[in-house]
Amino acid sequence: IVAAHPDDEVLGMGGTICYYRKLKYKVYAMYFSDGVSSRKHISDSLLKNNIKRRKEASEKAAIELGFEWIFKGRYEDNSFDKLPLLTYIKEIEKVKKLVKPSIVYTHSPSDLNIDHRVISKAVLTAFRPQPREKCKEIAAFETPSSTDYGHHKFHGKFTPNKFIDIDRFIKKKINAMNFYKKELRKYPHSRSLKGIKLLAQYRGVQVGLKNVEAFEVLRKIIKA
Repeated sequence: IVAAHPDDEVLGMGGTICYYRKLKYKVYAMYFSDGVSSRKHISDSLLKNNIKRRKEASEKAAIELGFEWIFKGRYEDNSFDKLPLLTYIKEIEKVKKLVKPSIVYTHSPSDLNIDHRVISKAVLTAFRPQPREKCKEIAAFETPSSTDYGHHKFHGKFTPNKFIDIDRFIKKKINAMNFYKKELRKYPHSRSLKGIKLLAQYRGVQVGLKNVEAFEVLRKIIKA
C-alpha cells in the first residue's frame, strides 16, 4: 500500500487489508508525510503533539488490521508538488526491491488532494512494465473527503471496477479508524464514521453486497 499520509490506508482499504490477511498475504504499507504538519494555524507544541499522536495512531491501526509499515516519510505535508516526482519514485523503488509486491494499491489519480495525486503518479512510474516485473496489478482506492471532492473536468473521475466484500471486516476498519479520531469529522461529513459506513454500504449495493470497498484497476497483467 503506497499512501501519502497515515490514515489513508484505513480510509481507502482498511477492510481489504483484513481480507488479504485472512488469505495469508503479507501486507506492507508506506506513507510519505505525517499528514498534520501543514496545519500552521496551531502552536508548535500542539503541532508536535498532534504529529506524535498521528504516528501512534498509525502503529495501532497496523496492529489492529495486521499489516506492517515499511516506510515512514517526513516530506512536507500538502506540498508534494514542490519536489520533483523522481524524489517519490526513488523512495517507492527502494521499497519495491525489498518487498517485491504482486499487488500494489495506491491513491486514485482523480483525488482533490495534491499529495494523493502525486503519489498515484509516482506509483505508476515506479511500477512501469518491465521484463520480470513481479507486480501484476495496480489498483487505486478512494479516500473519503478527497476522491469525492474532486471534479472530473480537472482530475478525471474515479470509476471503480473492482469490489471487495468487507462485510466481515467492517468493524475492524471502524476500530482502526477510531485510532485516528483527530482526523474524523461529524456527520454528515464524508470522513465521519457514519459517512465511512455509508460509503461501504453504497459500494455494496452497487454489486449486491452489504459492505464493500471499491477500487479502480489501473493496470492488470495476466501471464499465459
